[in-house]
Amino acid sequence: GYGMTELSGNAVFLDAAAHARAIDGEEHLLASCGKPSPLVSIGLDSVGADGTGEILVRGDQVIASYWNRPEANEAAYVDGWFRTGDIGRFDDEGYLYVVDRKKDIIVSGGENVASLEVEDVMSEHPAIGGVAVVGVPDERWGERVVAVAVARPGRELVAGEVLDWARGRLAGYKRPKQLFVVDALPVNASGKVLKRDVRELAATLAANVDPSGG
Repeated sequence: GYGMTELSGNAVFLDAAAHARAIDGEEHLLASCGKPSPLVSIGLDSVGADGTGEILVRGDQVIASYWNRPEANEAAYVDGWFRTGDIGRFDDEGYLYVVDRKKDIIVSGGENVASLEVEDVMSEHPAIGGVAVVGVPDERWGERVVAVAVARPGRELVAGEVLDWARGRLAGYKRPKQLFVVDALPVNASGKVLKRDVRELAATLAANVDPSGG
Protein backbone atom coordinates (compact mmCIF):
# COMPACT_ATOMS: atom_id res chain seq x y z
CA GLY A 1 0.00 0.00 0.00
CA TYR A 2 0.87 3.67 -0.09
CA GLY A 3 -0.16 6.35 2.35
CA MET A 4 0.87 9.08 4.75
CA THR A 5 -0.64 11.18 7.51
CA GLU A 6 -1.81 13.85 5.05
CA LEU A 7 -3.76 11.21 3.14
CA SER A 8 -5.55 9.97 6.28
CA GLY A 9 -3.89 6.59 5.90
CA ASN A 10 -3.43 4.49 2.79
CA ALA A 11 -4.58 5.86 -0.56
CA VAL A 12 -3.26 2.96 -2.64
CA PHE A 13 -3.83 -0.74 -1.99
CA LEU A 14 -2.46 -4.00 -3.36
CA ASP A 15 -5.55 -6.20 -3.33
CA ALA A 16 -5.96 -9.95 -2.85
CA ALA A 17 -6.19 -10.57 -6.59
CA ALA A 18 -2.78 -8.96 -7.14
CA HIS A 19 -1.27 -11.05 -4.34
CA ALA A 20 -2.74 -14.18 -5.94
CA ARG A 21 -1.18 -13.25 -9.27
CA ALA A 22 2.16 -12.72 -7.52
CA ILE A 23 1.95 -16.21 -6.00
CA ASP A 24 1.26 -17.58 -9.49
CA GLY A 25 4.49 -16.10 -10.81
CA GLU A 26 3.92 -12.37 -11.34
CA GLU A 27 6.21 -11.46 -8.45
CA HIS A 28 6.90 -7.98 -9.87
CA LEU A 29 3.48 -6.91 -8.58
CA LEU A 30 4.78 -7.17 -5.01
CA ALA A 31 7.14 -4.28 -5.77
CA SER A 32 4.15 -2.06 -6.52
CA CYS A 33 1.98 -0.23 -4.00
CA GLY A 34 -1.16 -1.33 -5.79
CA LYS A 35 -3.96 0.75 -7.31
CA PRO A 36 -5.60 3.95 -6.00
CA SER A 37 -8.52 3.83 -3.58
CA PRO A 38 -11.90 4.89 -5.06
CA LEU A 39 -11.76 7.85 -2.66
CA VAL A 40 -8.76 9.49 -4.33
CA SER A 41 -7.31 10.43 -7.69
CA ILE A 42 -3.58 10.05 -8.23
CA GLY A 43 -1.51 11.75 -10.90
CA LEU A 44 2.13 12.37 -11.75
CA ASP A 45 3.68 15.81 -12.17
CA SER A 46 6.56 16.68 -14.51
CA VAL A 47 6.76 13.20 -16.01
CA GLY A 48 10.18 12.46 -17.47
CA ALA A 49 11.24 10.29 -20.38
CA ASP A 50 11.40 7.31 -18.01
CA GLY A 51 7.74 7.74 -17.09
CA THR A 52 8.39 8.90 -13.54
CA GLY A 53 7.08 12.04 -11.88
CA GLU A 54 6.09 13.42 -8.50
CA ILE A 55 3.06 11.64 -7.07
CA LEU A 56 0.07 13.97 -6.64
CA VAL A 57 -3.10 13.05 -4.74
CA ARG A 58 -6.52 14.67 -4.40
CA GLY A 59 -9.80 13.51 -2.90
CA ASP A 60 -11.94 13.61 0.21
CA GLN A 61 -9.43 11.76 2.39
CA VAL A 62 -6.64 14.28 1.69
CA ILE A 63 -6.27 16.96 4.36
CA ALA A 64 -7.45 20.38 3.19
CA SER A 65 -4.39 22.23 4.48
CA TYR A 66 -1.76 22.44 7.20
CA TRP A 67 -3.01 24.42 10.20
CA ASN A 68 -1.50 27.90 10.34
CA ARG A 69 1.39 27.02 7.99
CA PRO A 70 0.91 29.15 4.85
CA GLU A 71 4.38 28.48 3.44
CA ALA A 72 3.95 24.73 3.80
CA ASN A 73 0.54 24.93 2.13
CA GLU A 74 1.92 26.90 -0.80
CA ALA A 75 4.61 24.27 -1.35
CA ALA A 76 2.34 21.25 -0.84
CA TYR A 77 -0.79 22.14 -2.84
CA VAL A 78 -1.19 22.93 -6.53
CA ASP A 79 -4.56 23.27 -8.27
CA GLY A 80 -6.26 21.07 -5.69
CA TRP A 81 -3.58 18.39 -5.77
CA PHE A 82 -1.38 17.46 -2.79
CA ARG A 83 2.32 17.05 -3.57
CA THR A 84 3.59 13.96 -1.76
CA GLY A 85 7.30 14.56 -2.32
CA ASP A 86 7.61 11.01 -3.69
CA ILE A 87 8.63 10.08 -7.22
CA GLY A 88 6.70 7.25 -8.82
CA ARG A 89 5.43 5.66 -12.01
CA PHE A 90 2.43 3.68 -13.23
CA ASP A 91 2.70 0.47 -15.21
CA ASP A 92 0.40 -0.40 -18.11
CA GLU A 93 -2.18 -1.91 -15.74
CA GLY A 94 -2.34 1.13 -13.46
CA TYR A 95 -0.23 -0.23 -10.61
CA LEU A 96 1.74 2.48 -8.82
CA TYR A 97 5.45 2.06 -8.08
CA VAL A 98 7.31 4.45 -5.76
CA VAL A 99 10.80 5.11 -7.10
CA ASP A 100 12.32 7.45 -4.51
CA ARG A 101 11.82 10.56 -2.44
CA LYS A 102 12.01 13.63 -4.67
CA LYS A 103 14.72 15.17 -2.47
CA ASP A 104 16.81 11.99 -2.78
CA ILE A 105 16.83 11.87 -6.59
CA ILE A 106 20.35 12.44 -7.94
CA VAL A 107 20.66 14.47 -11.15
CA SER A 108 23.89 13.51 -12.90
CA GLY A 109 24.63 14.74 -16.40
CA GLY A 110 20.97 15.60 -16.88
CA GLU A 111 19.83 12.06 -15.96
CA ASN A 112 17.69 11.31 -12.92
CA VAL A 113 19.09 8.56 -10.72
CA ALA A 114 16.85 6.98 -8.07
CA SER A 115 19.03 6.38 -5.03
CA LEU A 116 16.78 3.55 -3.81
CA GLU A 117 17.25 1.61 -7.04
CA VAL A 118 21.03 1.85 -6.78
CA GLU A 119 20.92 0.94 -3.09
CA ASP A 120 18.85 -2.17 -3.86
CA VAL A 121 21.47 -3.36 -6.35
CA MET A 122 24.47 -2.49 -4.18
CA SER A 123 22.89 -4.30 -1.22
CA GLU A 124 23.16 -7.55 -3.17
CA HIS A 125 26.96 -7.51 -2.84
CA PRO A 126 27.88 -10.19 -0.29
CA ALA A 127 30.29 -7.95 1.65
CA ILE A 128 27.89 -5.01 2.05
CA GLY A 129 25.97 -4.91 5.32
CA GLY A 130 24.34 -1.55 4.71
CA VAL A 131 24.57 1.15 2.05
CA ALA A 132 23.29 4.63 1.28
CA VAL A 133 23.61 6.23 -2.15
CA VAL A 134 23.70 10.01 -2.57
CA GLY A 135 24.85 12.70 -4.97
CA VAL A 136 27.82 14.95 -4.32
CA PRO A 137 28.67 18.15 -6.24
CA ASP A 138 30.60 17.59 -9.46
CA GLU A 139 31.90 20.30 -11.79
CA ARG A 140 31.31 18.26 -14.94
CA TRP A 141 28.12 16.33 -14.16
CA GLY A 142 26.39 18.61 -11.66
CA GLU A 143 26.23 15.69 -9.24
CA ARG A 144 28.00 12.36 -9.24
CA VAL A 145 26.69 9.19 -7.68
CA VAL A 146 28.58 7.93 -4.63
CA ALA A 147 27.89 5.14 -2.16
CA VAL A 148 28.63 5.05 1.56
CA ALA A 149 28.67 1.51 2.90
CA VAL A 150 29.19 -0.61 6.00
CA ALA A 151 30.86 -4.01 5.75
CA ARG A 152 28.97 -7.14 6.67
CA PRO A 153 30.38 -8.67 9.89
CA GLY A 154 33.35 -10.88 9.10
CA ARG A 155 33.69 -9.58 5.54
CA GLU A 156 36.21 -7.19 4.02
CA LEU A 157 34.71 -4.43 1.90
CA VAL A 158 37.07 -3.28 -0.86
CA ALA A 159 35.82 -0.21 -2.70
CA GLY A 160 37.49 -0.95 -6.04
CA GLU A 161 36.20 -4.51 -6.15
CA VAL A 162 32.64 -3.43 -5.36
CA LEU A 163 32.67 -0.72 -8.02
CA ASP A 164 33.90 -3.24 -10.61
CA TRP A 165 31.16 -5.66 -9.49
CA ALA A 166 28.55 -2.96 -10.10
CA ARG A 167 29.57 -2.44 -13.74
CA GLY A 168 27.48 -5.27 -15.09
CA ARG A 169 24.52 -4.53 -12.87
CA LEU A 170 23.85 -0.80 -13.27
CA ALA A 171 23.76 1.57 -16.23
CA GLY A 172 26.82 3.79 -16.41
CA TYR A 173 25.07 6.95 -15.26
CA LYS A 174 23.56 5.13 -12.26
CA ARG A 175 26.72 3.36 -11.15
CA PRO A 176 28.51 4.88 -8.12
CA LYS A 177 31.73 6.59 -9.11
CA GLN A 178 33.08 6.27 -5.58
CA LEU A 179 32.41 4.08 -2.58
CA PHE A 180 33.38 5.04 0.94
CA VAL A 181 33.54 2.42 3.67
CA VAL A 182 32.49 3.62 7.14
CA ASP A 183 31.96 1.98 10.52
CA ALA A 184 28.29 2.95 10.69
CA LEU A 185 25.68 4.88 8.71
CA PRO A 186 23.98 7.82 10.45
CA VAL A 187 20.48 6.79 11.54
CA ASN A 188 17.66 8.25 13.61
CA ALA A 189 16.10 6.72 16.73
CA SER A 190 13.97 4.36 14.64
CA GLY A 191 16.95 3.14 12.63
CA LYS A 192 16.16 5.03 9.42
CA VAL A 193 19.21 6.22 7.52
CA LEU A 194 19.54 10.00 7.59
CA LYS A 195 20.24 10.87 3.96
CA ARG A 196 21.02 14.51 4.75
CA ASP A 197 23.80 13.44 7.12
CA VAL A 198 25.05 10.90 4.58
CA ARG A 199 25.25 13.64 1.94
CA GLU A 200 27.33 15.82 4.25
CA LEU A 201 29.61 12.90 5.11
CA ALA A 202 29.99 11.86 1.47
CA ALA A 203 30.73 15.42 0.35
CA THR A 204 33.47 15.70 2.98
CA LEU A 205 35.00 12.35 2.04
CA ALA A 206 34.73 13.02 -1.70
CA ALA A 207 36.42 16.40 -1.38
CA ASN A 208 39.57 14.64 -0.18
CA VAL A 209 39.70 11.99 -2.90
CA ASP A 210 40.33 12.08 -6.64
CA PRO A 211 36.87 11.51 -8.23
CA SER A 212 38.41 9.17 -10.77
CA GLY A 213 39.63 6.88 -8.02
CA GLY A 214 37.79 4.44 -5.80
